[in-house]
Amino acid sequence: MRKLKRSTSTAALLATLAGTAALATATPASAASYHCTTSSYTVDDPSYTGPDSDNWDFDVRLCAKRSGGYIYTTATVNWDGPYAANQHSSLTFNKARFHLQTKKSTAGTDPVVKYANYTGLEHTLEHSSGNGNGSYKTGTLKTKASGRHQYLADGYIELDWSGDGTGYRKPLLFSASPRV
Repeated sequence: MRKLKRSTSTAALLATLAGTAALATATPASAASYHCTTSSYTVDDPSYTGPDSDNWDFDVRLCAKRSGGYIYTTATVNWDGPYAANQHSSLTFNKARFHLQTKKSTAGTDPVVKYANYTGLEHTLEHSSGNGNGSYKTGTLKTKASGRHQYLADGYIELDWSGDGTGYRKPLLFSASPRV
């Protein structure tokens, strides 16, 4: 009888350990997903007056998510630029950047709680594919969420065209992400 109790105890212990191991190796619930908005803007290269097309068509996807007490915001820029290689060379822009913002949603103007300028956009624009297309992804901004407030991602592109002598022109504005 004593041998049976030991076997039963051992079996119960092994079952408990197996259950614990199953719990320890279970995958966590999936992380929160991003809420995104995509909008477009077309801009004309003011320094080019030749016969070829010189428009840049931008699509920007702004995304925000709330996870673990933080807000994460990011952006992806896609474009269809001029197909002529001389219109998207390293001489196209003096400067170009994407300005990503995390904003707190409030009545009236939404205050910016964190921002970053992504200047790598210039290099990527000037090294578009042979037919003028390309994409650029910003980094991710991480901001501590404050209580019951909702947040969103917002941003814009600033371009300083080579040869026009005016510096950054009016920002290219895009639709903000949904609130999270």
